[in-house]
Amino acid sequence: MNTPRPAPPRRGGLPVDRARRMRLTATGLLVAMAALFLVARHFADLHPAWGYVLAFSEAAMVGGLADWFAVTALFRRPLGLPIPHTAIIPENKDRIADTMAAFLRENFLTPQVVARRLANMNLAAAAGDWLADPAKGGSTRLRDGAAELAAQVLESLDPERLGNQVRGGLFRQIDKLEVAPLLGQMLNTAITDGRHMPVIDSLVRWSGLTLEDNEDLIRDLIHRRANAVLRWTGLDEKLANSVLDGLYKLLAEVIVDPRHPLRGKIEEGLAKLSDDLQHDPELRARVERLKGELIANPAVSTWWQGVWERLRTGMLARLRRPAGSGEGQFTEALAELGRHLRDDPALQLQINRFARRTVVGISVRYGDQIVRLVSETVKRWDAATVTDRIEGAVGRDLQFIRINGTLVGGLVGVAIHLIDQWL
Repeated sequence: MNTPRPAPPRRGGLPVDRARRMRLTATGLLVAMAALFLVARHFADLHPAWGYVLAFSEAAMVGGLADWFAVTALFRRPLGLPIPHTAIIPENKDRIADTMAAFLRENFLTPQVVARRLANMNLAAAAGDWLADPAKGGSTRLRDGAAELAAQVLESLDPERLGNQVRGGLFRQIDKLEVAPLLGQMLNTAITDGRHMPVIDSLVRWSGLTLEDNEDLIRDLIHRRANAVLRWTGLDEKLANSVLDGLYKLLAEVIVDPRHPLRGKIEEGLAKLSDDLQHDPELRARVERLKGELIANPAVSTWWQGVWERLRTGMLARLRRPAGSGEGQFTEALAELGRHLRDDPALQLQINRFARRTVVGISVRYGDQIVRLVSETVKRWDAATVTDRIEGAVGRDLQFIRINGTLVGGLVGVAIHLIDQWL
């Protein structure tokens, strides 16, 4: 198993100079050319070939020194000498910051560039594939981490205070809503679609069960209301039986016969109620008063606290299910969302369009602020910080320039010496 590479060490918040080896190589090559020059000059009279070596080493030293000066002049003054147009980066730090910001603004944060970059990107499908695939470790960690974070936030908040805030927000919205016309429209739609029939059946069955549970009460009521003659002859009991039997028969007929007149009367009553809820000012005002009294009732607040605590406990239990078990509803919800994003082209089109418009809008609205942040951040850096950061990023490549300058300079020197010999 390969062990992960350690992060590069840092000094004072900046990465350690990674170009040191290449700098030593370039300097060593320059020193080698100087030594070769001394050797070639010493043996120049022994053989004509030493002339080519001498030309190579001499031109290589010139090329290497010239490139050393050029590279060094970018970041500092060579040998500390106040030579004009040296230490270019430290001396022009603010101008470089403005140039970087302008380049970023003109080439990356224009609406046309952002829209073109996002036009061929299916962000929704990529996000959906990442969320839906349980094999993706990052996706699993996101789900588990988000669930744990949500659970911790839910636990850290005062349950009673949070419940009161949720109740307050919910009740404020209900208070703004005129419920009577809404109830009337819902009832009218249910009647039109025939969805009120099961309600009527349930109401009739409930009436039958209520009548059965209260037979003794009805008998006693009839017995007390009957006169002495009826009680003496026992007709009050027969009257009670007749009343109960008639009611049971009526309810049974209503249940069996969908066209029973009583059903029609109930439907007429429901239709009138639906119309009154929508158009009767007095009934609408009465419903609104009832709604206000219900919201203001302390018993409703007590009931809501119990409901909220059960909801909160249930949410915590679902969020705290074992990580990676796939059983948590939060995890299942994210996975289901991922599958919809991955497999639904219409949904992808809408989300991608929304994302594209959002990012373009951000670039238009906040593009200047973003580039200003880049510019001001660079300007706040001191000259040494800017120099170290840029040199740490490109210093290794600049040392290759020195090496190439040394070798190419030497080859040019050989070419010049060869031409000089021919002429």
